[in-house]
Amino acid sequence: MQGWQLHELGQPKEVLRLDERPDPRPGPGQIVVRVLASPINFPDVLLCRGEYQQKPDLPFTPGVELCGEVVELGAGVTGLSPGERVIGGAVLPHGGFAELAVMDANRAFPAPEALSHAQAASLFIGYQTGWFGLHRRAALQPGETLLVHAAAGGVGSAAIQLGKAAGARVIGVVGGEKKAEVARQLGADVVVDRHSEDFVGVVKEATGGNGADVVYDPVGGETYTRSTKCIAFEGRILIIGFAGGTIPTPGLNHALIKNYSIVGLHWGLYSERDPESVRQAHAELASLAEKGAVRPLVSETLPLDRLAEGVQRVGDGHTVGRVAYARG
Repeated sequence: MQGWQLHELGQPKEVLRLDERPDPRPGPGQIVVRVLASPINFPDVLLCRGEYQQKPDLPFTPGVELCGEVVELGAGVTGLSPGERVIGGAVLPHGGFAELAVMDANRAFPAPEALSHAQAASLFIGYQTGWFGLHRRAALQPGETLLVHAAAGGVGSAAIQLGKAAGARVIGVVGGEKKAEVARQLGADVVVDRHSEDFVGVVKEATGGNGADVVYDPVGGETYTRSTKCIAFEGRILIIGFAGGTIPTPGLNHALIKNYSIVGLHWGLYSERDPESVRQAHAELASLAEKGAVRPLVSETLPLDRLAEGVQRVGDGHTVGRVAYARG
């Protein structure tokens, strides 16, 4: 089979190599799937650079999430059959940027029929992160104001849709008019182009000076610092990631004075510590997808031989929504 592999670490366009290699075989409790689609996530970029917390031995194939068709079951696997369409995370070194990938059977979920291969694949990490962040960690309530940073990206677009589905008023922050239009189409009530507007002032004006009840921040750095200027009394700032490249140092005295919470979210821990909650979240997300309340934003699909250029563009911040490899 063909698949993209890393034999060294660096910028994706420089180190990803399309190789011919043996088909993977499933271990106990695993399945092999024919990859139907695999979205590019920012962790894939970090894996290429060697900057992700998970550091597989070289060589390996990135592609942390996918939609696939079951082709082979490992020992002890029950409840799945060849030909089923499933979504979930890949087991590295056999990631989704290849014709075949490996998954843990107990972390493979039915793909919603209402979604295409690329959309279904994109319902996993970004939407699970949004679900756990907004509902379990921040306890977002109907009528509250949700501020979403990087609102036109894969993670942010999911947060907009989930926030609207929860009955919140959503303010999306983006970079550029093209992305602003995307955020509006996703359902954001107020959209801020950070290139021409100060989101702090817009949030204060839109909330009558009260501020945002929940801030969804996958960016970090100055974005986090500025968010503390417009957080509401008893607000919650969700720390999702640091795509901006800088990890902020919170002023805990400021959190004390303004009475807000700084809430971390490492979604992957739920798969280890509370896997049933991940399965329940998938059921909720699949139901929303079947109703049309959420629909992953896939802006572009690429054939396998063009995937590396897409990974680089995601790393450079030049994409909207999800860019995904999809089998033709």
